[in-house]
This record gives sequence, structure tokens and C-alpha cells, in this order.
Amino acid sequence: MLELTETEFERLVSEAIDEIPPELAQMMDNVVILIEDEAPDDAPEVLGLYEGTPLTERGEWYTGVLPDTIRLFRLPILRICDTPDDAVEEVLITVVHEVAHHFGIDDDRLHELGWS
Repeated sequence: MLELTETEFERLVSEAIDEIPPELAQMMDNVVILIEDEAPDDAPEVLGLYEGTPLTERGEWYTGVLPDTIRLFRLPILRICDTPDDAVEEVLITVVHEVAHHFGIDDDRLHELGWS
């Protein structure tokens, strides 16, 4: 397992978010990105999780709701990484994957695009 401090991991996440094209980043709405140490007990191998209503499913009813969340799980990501470069790549893939869910892209399509 690669060892990175919480601060170093947060920097990787920030850099991955900066890779999102500005025109897409501007479209993100009512979503927060959180970093947690571990994934849920029922899915310990999960690297990230999107919870909310994708932009493609929001309608006039979507008002006054709590933000969607993108949760990134630091230790599961680091457990599959051997080098700092592995961590950069895995964090980027995970961020893009979960942000894509915010835009309504499902796992099958992400797999076709190489982001799974």
C-alpha cells in the first residue's frame, strides 16, 4: 500500500478536479466532493461513490435539496497503488468516474470510454 498523508491525498484530488474541462466544471451544480478514509462496510473495495440526482434527471421539482455528494475513499485507493504515479492516475480516474455519474453517465458507458 502506498502511504500518503491526508494533505498529500487532498492535493491529488484537487489536481484531478482541476483536470475537469472548465466548461464542464461550470455545469456542475449542487454537488460536494468529500474525502473519507474508508469505503462503506458493505462495499469495502469501492474507490468512490456518487450519491444524488444526476443533472440529466433533475426537473422543476429539484429545488431546496441537499447537495449531491461525491465521496472518495483514500485508503482503498492507496491500497491498490504501488507508486505516487499510480495514485495520481487512480485519483484522476476515480474523480472523473464519479463526476461523470453527476452528469448522468452510467457505469457501462464509462467502461466503454475507459473510465472504469
